[in-house]
Amino acid sequence: MAKYKLKTHKGTQKRISISGSGKIMRTKGGKSHLRRKRSARAKRLYDEMLVASTSDARRLRKLIPYGV
Repeated sequence: MAKYKLKTHKGTQKRISISGSGKIMRTKGGKSHLRRKRSARAKRLYDEMLVASTSDARRLRKLIPYGV
């Protein structure tokens, strides 16, 4: 007997990615506007992906059940 398929949360799918080793990587918030006043170094730091905390990773895995 087939189980139901789970729906992927599309907003989460666009914001996070899964690394090759299975870690959930996230982007920083606050990078869309009001960046002119920041230094070039601070603006570059917005580009990198960070590992999500373990408590967040558990919650995010439920939102993207089949990976990104």
